[in-house]
Amino acid sequence: MARIGEDVSERLDVIPAQFRVLVTRRPRYACRRCSQAVAQAHAPEHVVPGGLPTELFIAWIIVSKFGDHLPFYRQAEIFKRQGIDLDRGTLGNWVGRACFHLMPIINHMKAHLRGADRIFVDETRAPVLDPGRKATKSGFFWAVVSDDRGHGGADPPSCCSTTPPAGQRTSAEVPRRIPRPVPAMRRLPVLQRADGNRA
Repeated sequence: MARIGEDVSERLDVIPAQFRVLVTRRPRYACRRCSQAVAQAHAPEHVVPGGLPTELFIAWIIVSKFGDHLPFYRQAEIFKRQGIDLDRGTLGNWVGRACFHLMPIINHMKAHLRGADRIFVDETRAPVLDPGRKATKSGFFWAVVSDDRGHGGADPPSCCSTTPPAGQRTSAEVPRRIPRPVPAMRRLPVLQRADGNRA
């Protein structure tokens, strides 16, 4: 028979997340004739020195927590179903260490926002559970954005989140949290756009 064509169908499939163990071997060497000294390559640096997680695993935990709003305890339950027993406090510790290493990037983004001519602000209410309290209280955080591409600006867009100090709730108070970097710039006007909602 002669082939005259074909029908093609596509189906969506998924490969669930799989854990694997990466092994690093660092052989030790010694010269039996010349000295007793032992030579070995330095251990690679990691976000968690001597810890289990790779940087990719920590990034996945961060995206799951802050991008997908999946709390640490739920992530720990998911991992446990796959045979990985991790405490939610351990996950929080790993994320805290990663955030420490990300601070130079965050500071650079904040500096970019401080120098912006226009900032856009939105506040969001979120439940906050203080240590020792049984009930949550209402907390607030602000997303502060600078994007001048629509106004002919060439700078890349930037977005940071910040939480207000006690007693401050509205987005109208945000410019006080983002001081101008140089005294001369403090006199320049900053266009701040917000929804004006008093949360």
